[in-house]
Amino acid sequence: MKAIVGLGNPGSAYKGTRHNVGFDVLDELAKRWGVDLKPSTRRKSRLAVVKDREVLLAQPQTFMNLSGIAVGGLMAFYKVLPSDVLVVVDEVQLPLGKLRLRRSGSAGGHNGLKSVIDMVGQDFPRLRIGVGRGNEKWDLSDHVLARFSADERPAIERAIKRAADAVETFVGEGVLEAMNRYNAPEEAANNLKAEN
Repeated sequence: MKAIVGLGNPGSAYKGTRHNVGFDVLDELAKRWGVDLKPSTRRKSRLAVVKDREVLLAQPQTFMNLSGIAVGGLMAFYKVLPSDVLVVVDEVQLPLGKLRLRRSGSAGGHNGLKSVIDMVGQDFPRLRIGVGRGNEKWDLSDHVLARFSADERPAIERAIKRAADAVETFVGEGVLEAMNRYNAPEEAANNLKAEN
């Protein structure tokens, strides 16, 4: 089984914020695959098991900085290997809408990834979605907890759909194919997708 984990903060106050694009990608996948993410108090997440794809979709409900508690518990309960867990997160160091998929690595200053690494190590794939840095004078936490402007919405909506495409490639064809296809600029990635 593979697990796709979108990081974010629970509750309506955080819906649509930059920090919650991981949740948004999971919502897009659940819609595509015709499943409902349901709360599991025991697993500290909203979950859906997609049986025909052998995939677990999870949105940890522990708040971003404690995401590792939920992820570690899910991996242990469902017996998922680190290489089969794809964590989807926002990234302020990437331009708005750019995707970056890696097989492993550091937290890069992301507290959600840091929490997961603290619990399970760093050898799991992660898909970062660029949300932009905004004004350098603004506090970073204020920036990631802010919603996208009307001008930014089209770009982030495209990125959420492309990120869901990348997840589908990861599930069906593996992490290397997903990296080759979706780490490329959007136009090149679309050309690669059309050729396959």
